[in-house]
Amino acid sequence: MDAKALNASLAYTDALQRATGPGVAGGDAIGAKPDGMSFADLLSDAAEGAVNASRQSEVASVQAAAKQAELVDVISAVTNAELALESVVAVRDRVVTAYQTIMRMPI
Repeated sequence: MDAKALNASLAYTDALQRATGPGVAGGDAIGAKPDGMSFADLLSDAAEGAVNASRQSEVASVQAAAKQAELVDVISAVTNAELALESVVAVRDRVVTAYQTIMRMPI
């Protein structure tokens, strides 16, 4: 399994645990608990996480330009932002594909 697929899998697992709560088995993961997060909340949190990762990478880049940060920190922040964006894009692509499939269904 390559690194991008592994990171996407870990991000999905983390999001699933936040939505369903800790200790919930995979069989109960399809629907959120009554006091859990909705799908819209889950997507909103993922988008906010991607934006925050992007902001952190920008701050690290500015700090590196001012010689206040190490190159390793900048690379880590940029990589995290890239992975967050790739995860959001992958989810968006799946939602669009699902929507198109539903629209093609005969009534």
